[in-house]
Amino acid sequence: GAEWTDGSLWLDEYASCCNWKGVTCKNNQVTQLNLANNGLSGRLSERIRNFNFIEELDLSDNDIEGSIPAEIDSLSYLTHLRLSSNAFTGTIPKDIDLLSKLTYLGLNDNAFTGSIPEDLGRFQSLKIL
Repeated sequence: GAEWTDGSLWLDEYASCCNWKGVTCKNNQVTQLNLANNGLSGRLSERIRNFNFIEELDLSDNDIEGSIPAEIDSLSYLTHLRLSSNAFTGTIPKDIDLLSKLTYLGLNDNAFTGSIPEDLGRFQSLKIL
């Protein structure tokens, strides 16, 4: 967007999303979205579920608020999820353990309430929490 630190090509209606700053694609499918420290604000939409093939999602060091949408659990290819240093509130989605390929989970420096879902401790693939 216009207010972002670097929104290269995001406002170009003719540019493929695969050419946008922070977007990596394979076979015209978004596999990585890295918009860390980019001046983002607002809420993370439940439409995040439309990134069917995303493997890495890094929205850290922004000002994203509200809760993490439950739909995040549908991102079955996700290996890296970094949402740290934002303004997220509410609880960590209880079904986040459905992200069975997750090796990195960064949720620190937010304003979550409640407890950490128990099933996070059973992640076989999780190396960094």
